[in-house]
Amino acid sequence: MKYSSIALLTGGLLATTPANALSAATAPGFWDDPVNHPLMPLYALSLFAAIVAMLVVVVCISLLRVLNVLINLSEKERAEKHGIAYVPRGSFWQQFVQKANASVPLTQEQDIDMGHDFDGIRELDNHLPPWWKWLFAGTAVWAVAYLVVYHLYGNLPLQQEEYDQEVAVANEVARQRKAAQPVEEIDVNALKYIADAAILEKGKGVFANNNCGSCHRADGGGNTIGPNLTDAYWLHGGGIQNIFNTIKTGVVEKGMPAWGKTLSPQDVRDVTFYVMSLQGSNPADGKAPQGDLFEETHAAPDSTAVQASL
Repeated sequence: MKYSSIALLTGGLLATTPANALSAATAPGFWDDPVNHPLMPLYALSLFAAIVAMLVVVVCISLLRVLNVLINLSEKERAEKHGIAYVPRGSFWQQFVQKANASVPLTQEQDIDMGHDFDGIRELDNHLPPWWKWLFAGTAVWAVAYLVVYHLYGNLPLQQEEYDQEVAVANEVARQRKAAQPVEEIDVNALKYIADAAILEKGKGVFANNNCGSCHRADGGGNTIGPNLTDAYWLHGGGIQNIFNTIKTGVVEKGMPAWGKTLSPQDVRDVTFYVMSLQGSNPADGKAPQGDLFEETHAAPDSTAVQASL
């Protein structure tokens, strides 16, 4: 968890540096041009070292097997020379497993037979494997060390304290990122639709990237789930303010998420402008109108103020 805190802090600082962001975006990846990549020699050397290490392991295993065969042949000749029964020696792995588990060979089970017989099942005086005993002792030592370091002296933070520290670091990184890149607040009451080409293009991208077309079709004509966005009928009120609020807060009961939680206010505004631009486009096979007819109304000028100005 300590390392994750360092990685999170480092990632946040890099994210707030425009030069680093620019270099990360423009630097070609390894697979774009592997031959000319600056790390290609390191990768090639690492691959060569891995292959050599694998070959060394294979050769060592083969040599051990050959050595084990030679030892068995030597012991067999010695047993035949002295006129005793020959018992084949197991492989190095079998000998290691036997020592690690302190197991008794089948030929020596009579030495640990406790003389108890239950329906033909004999009881043997087998002991716990040494590795199990050492593991148990190690857990006991670790428990004492953990108690002293974490609880008695408090040299290291507990998991809850580590979590709180990481959350504080993450919040600070988010605060710094937000301060470095302030988000423009959108006053929905003062919002007026303008056919700005740049805003409409961004809104079209937001509309496409968030799969709005899966419910409303790519041309806004509507499908089984979503209503038609190109006519003058609206289920939750027409006009730029109502559309903005509908996109921002969503209609959860009808499957439309609150996009204001994942999109910035600018993105919500841009996609609102794009939806407004679809009015009257009349795509082919558009969905039948739903909701109430909305007609944009403009307040009439104050006649008294007009006369006073004259």
